[in-house]
Amino acid sequence: MLEGSILQRLETAHRHTTRPIRFGVYYKNTLVALCHALEDHILTDDGTPLVITAFQQGKWYLQEAGRYADIAQRSREIAIMAASESGFAEHPTSLLPNVDLVALDSVDPVAQEWHLIILSPKYTAMVICQELSEADYGSVGVPTSDLERKFYGLWTFEPELVQETAEIAIAHIKKYNPELAKKLTADKEQIVPSMDRSQNLGAVVSRVVDYLQTGQDNLSIPTASHQQTLDRNLVSNEIQAFLRMAQLMDMADVNNPMAAAEVVALAEAIGQLLDLPAWQIKRLRLAALLHRIDPLQKAESVLTGGISTRYQEDAPSSPLTCPLVPGAQVLRTMPRLRAVAQIITHQTEWWNGTGEPAGLAGDEIPLESRILALLADFQWRVNERKSSNQSREQIFTQALDECRQQQSTRFDPKLVDTLTLLVMGLQQGLDLPIMTPKVSAGIWILDSQWDSHSKISEEIGSYFT
Repeated sequence: MLEGSILQRLETAHRHTTRPIRFGVYYKNTLVALCHALEDHILTDDGTPLVITAFQQGKWYLQEAGRYADIAQRSREIAIMAASESGFAEHPTSLLPNVDLVALDSVDPVAQEWHLIILSPKYTAMVICQELSEADYGSVGVPTSDLERKFYGLWTFEPELVQETAEIAIAHIKKYNPELAKKLTADKEQIVPSMDRSQNLGAVVSRVVDYLQTGQDNLSIPTASHQQTLDRNLVSNEIQAFLRMAQLMDMADVNNPMAAAEVVALAEAIGQLLDLPAWQIKRLRLAALLHRIDPLQKAESVLTGGISTRYQEDAPSSPLTCPLVPGAQVLRTMPRLRAVAQIITHQTEWWNGTGEPAGLAGDEIPLESRILALLADFQWRVNERKSSNQSREQIFTQALDECRQQQSTRFDPKLVDTLTLLVMGLQQGLDLPIMTPKVSAGIWILDSQWDSHSKISEEIGSYFT
């Protein structure tokens, strides 16, 4: 990581904090898809964002300058950093009143970085990466295909992190143009977040997934092995889009910020008590992580349009057709997430058949959906009481009793019995490990075990440890 670069400054600021930055490696084709999705969303949104970019070299900016003329019409201000080259400042886009160029020195470490930072009243998003050096590529050498160039960094929608990175970028711009930095700071401070940010973010996530899938379909790489590598990078980032969305939904709920992580821990324990196969527990974990992505319930896919309502391969057993919420359709655009989409769709069914969306009853409801419904309710009830003066045992007992009151009406009676066994263990001191996935490497959820384990911290007052 280059000393003095924006990426390095961000990493340093978080190195010894409770939330260190987790970076991943991205191929150029993945970054192109991500950036085009975020840029094109500006064209369909009325949020008039502040946009700060870094293109490495002027020639890369010139390839996108036409697009940025359109983006400028929908933006408050655009600041573009790149190493100056012939034509860099003369392009018509560069002459627009709300477009400012920052010609980087050739030795500036930011000239090796690729950034797109968007601050809108409706959402925040950024891609921030640094190209690998020749030494980083090791014995395989620098790739001959442009699409196979690799970058180290991250992309995220997290408001605080995007705002912090924008401030670091503006501080860097100040070295070249103090007046522009002053203007960018004023623009940033004038952006007032909308109360409905989560709903707007759902549309951004949908577009990101669509563009990543389009990039996957349009790969043209000489060898099958190289195509498979690039394909996996795209798939990984599609999953990351959903995981980041779910992560923000939990963070936005100040009263229950660990809901998804705690439901995952409970679900794995229940799965083991039921002796479910490993593949089914793995699928249940992902459904638990994503079970609260409510804004996607209202976000239509921008490219794929209507998706078949008939269930596809690998889906849990249930009737072949039923009404689908749009959020599940967005998940369903990924073949590997179709089963997860079905689980999430049917978590609101009731055992007695009075639930939604399909009015399924009893064993017609997918098993994972029944588990998810019960555990999400139990976790919420425990969380509601964690600040009370009740003991751990009392809280578990009361939450369980309230779930039992809905046994055979809302919840599967056998699952309530299994939850009773788990609660007995928790009351006797059983600890449930909380697993935190590395979102920067989203392919883990499909092909490998989780690689980070921790207990819920005492600070948030959890009763599951």
